[in-house]
Amino acid sequence: MSDGVNKSRRNLLIGGMTGVGAVGAGFAVVPFVKSWNPSAQAKAAGAPVKVNVAKLEPGQIMTEEWRGKPVYILRRTPEALAAVKKVESRVSDPNSDESTQDDYAKNEYRSIKDEYLVVLGICTHLGCAPKYRPEVGSIPLDKEGWEGGFFCPCHGSMFDLAGRVYKGVPAPTNLEVPPYHFESDDVLVVGIPPEEAKA
Repeated sequence: MSDGVNKSRRNLLIGGMTGVGAVGAGFAVVPFVKSWNPSAQAKAAGAPVKVNVAKLEPGQIMTEEWRGKPVYILRRTPEALAAVKKVESRVSDPNSDESTQDDYAKNEYRSIKDEYLVVLGICTHLGCAPKYRPEVGSIPLDKEGWEGGFFCPCHGSMFDLAGRVYKGVPAPTNLEVPPYHFESDDVLVVGIPPEEAKA
């Protein structure tokens, strides 16, 4: 009779200890799994940022953060692409010779895919945030009209829809294109250029 009681107690103790052990293992595993995700500090230091652009309609812009800086992602319309060509003689660095971007973005539209512009939302003059002003004629210009782009309210610097700086404004260079690549048609990754993504 006493053997039966001891076995029951033993089974109860084993079951209880197993339960406590499982709970303890859970507490140990959760921080370990969380460590796989980049921390806010790691993101600020430059961890890549994935951006889903599937819902971004032509003409719309979104802002993401990478390395503590705003990244503008603009989906350009055919009219916006035409405007880039239209203002080429009015921008100071049309071929992006003096600007910061990798070779994959050193082209007419300063992008991997023509319709998507990806630039840091920081004016190259004193670091203000230029505002997206797509409306034609919304900013008065002396000789020719505004065809849409980015206007810095701090000191009046202007950039076209490819992020190229206009002549005669305080900003010395085009908006910077950060390293990025497309992981798929709808997902771009800021922080890793195409050549590193293939490796």
